[in-house]
Amino acid sequence: MERRLAAILAADVVGYSRLMERDEAGTFQRLRQRRMQLVEPAIARHRGRIFKLMGDGLLAEFGSAVDAVECAAAIQQAMEDANRGMTDEPRIEWRIGVHVGDVIVEGEDRHGEAVNMAARLQEVAEPNGICVSQRVADLARQKVPFGFELRGEERLKNIAELVAVYSVRPDGSAARSAPPLPDKPSVAVLPFQNLSNDPEQDYFADGVVEEITMALSRLRWLFVIARNSSFTYKGRPTDVKQIGRELGVRYVLEGSVRKAGGRVRIAGQLIDVATGAHLWADRFDGSVEDIFDLQDQVTARVVGAIAPRLEKAEIERAKRKPTDSLDAYDYYLRGMSGLHLWTKAGNEEALTMFGRAIELDRSFAAAYAMAARCYAQRRGRGWMMDAEGEAAEAQRLAQRAAELGGDDAVALATSGFVLAYIAGDLDNGVALIDRALQLNPNLAFGWLYSGFVRVWRGEPEIALDHLRRAMRLSPQDPQLVQMQTATAYAYFGAGHYEETLRWAEKAFAEHPGHLPANVILAASSALIGRLDLASKVMTRLRGLDPGLRLSNLKHLVPVRRPEDFNSLVEGLRKAGLPE
Repeated sequence: MERRLAAILAADVVGYSRLMERDEAGTFQRLRQRRMQLVEPAIARHRGRIFKLMGDGLLAEFGSAVDAVECAAAIQQAMEDANRGMTDEPRIEWRIGVHVGDVIVEGEDRHGEAVNMAARLQEVAEPNGICVSQRVADLARQKVPFGFELRGEERLKNIAELVAVYSVRPDGSAARSAPPLPDKPSVAVLPFQNLSNDPEQDYFADGVVEEITMALSRLRWLFVIARNSSFTYKGRPTDVKQIGRELGVRYVLEGSVRKAGGRVRIAGQLIDVATGAHLWADRFDGSVEDIFDLQDQVTARVVGAIAPRLEKAEIERAKRKPTDSLDAYDYYLRGMSGLHLWTKAGNEEALTMFGRAIELDRSFAAAYAMAARCYAQRRGRGWMMDAEGEAAEAQRLAQRAAELGGDDAVALATSGFVLAYIAGDLDNGVALIDRALQLNPNLAFGWLYSGFVRVWRGEPEIALDHLRRAMRLSPQDPQLVQMQTATAYAYFGAGHYEETLRWAEKAFAEHPGHLPANVILAASSALIGRLDLASKVMTRLRGLDPGLRLSNLKHLVPVRRPEDFNSLVEGLRKAGLPE
């Protein structure tokens, strides 16, 4: 029996049975064409050999892990290019797995551990994704310009032991997952574990983390990762070194919250991600009424661990209580939990919770601002039922938040965005957002809001700079589609339609149902002559918002400069939007 060491690539089509059921002849023809024109040449270029073809997949052998990984990346890039612009037609996407190990040679066929492992890794890959084993990652990571993201140890089908699985990121997301360290102390506050018996108390633990994050981010000398990026790690195994690399920070704060009856315990530990050393750990116990004091204690101790020479005045400025009413604050936390779901039901629940918070504390600026933000979310997602009435209520709430905002950066930035978006008051909106960013330069969504409003004011270059800051502060934000969409609009305002299309396609891929992303994708593709794509996107756009017309477009995109609005109208008219 002949054996040898080999790198095995296993590839399989996502949802093949469903595609065949929908269009058997067309699917078979497209798959055969893709394999012959894209896949087989890529394997040959990387010195590989197909040794088994299945109806919807294949197995290939390579002499090295580097060749196999580079080939996998080339295949997926070719597939992505072939799928670009397809909105209604069935997209053919592949999953790929790669492993290095012993194979048994039987004529032209191969068997053994490496083949089985590659096939199992393929099964857990994302659509258009690549999963590899620890062995492949170790052999290839220093020799290819890709990122290798540890997903954790997983149990694969018919494999007895847990397997460390890595996702390969060849398309630019590797750079996003490993940003450079800032030139000042940097920290990410990870989601705290909810150790209460009641799973409904998750919102309370999340709220504690959010308040600590916001308190730390008010310190201008400190770089703080935004809440949205940190919360992508909720419920996942914690590897602080990997998280530190992915977020680009020196320190990670993790902990737990236990709430029982009228008592609460907050435990936290600060870790140097480079060494894994625990720089600080402590536990804080108190009554529910003392929750703000407990948050202040945790914040002050963390700041002290990062910079022991920090002056007391700077620590004191990091301490703020959003409201003296604990009941109002509790409702506010529940509202934030619903708002972050980004669903219509979650939005409605959030509006109810913010309303109750306001009823209990009429001076709660952040609650007014977030209630107004709910209406902005409703307009941007096409959920408004009474456009005129809801817009008036949003403006009222935002103006009240601005009046009460004081030095609350969250309330100021949010109210500024809503006033600009809903009321069209761009100058007052940008002034409020600028004031918020002076108070808190680490406010990622503040830079995002500034980017949008600068686009509407006709300042695309400033917008692009501010949007880059937003993406750096929150490099793995679940709402990346907002940043990508705003960037597309900024390039549109600068007259760079090809670059607009590139960012609009990124936003569309992130969230095909995002209304503003569909608008800018349709307009930019039409203006550069890709009318087939523009027409397909317009069909989807009309489905998302049947009432959208050129005559009411200003409600969705409140741009100031006539030339910007006229260009948008021209593109959408060419794409097929009715007058």
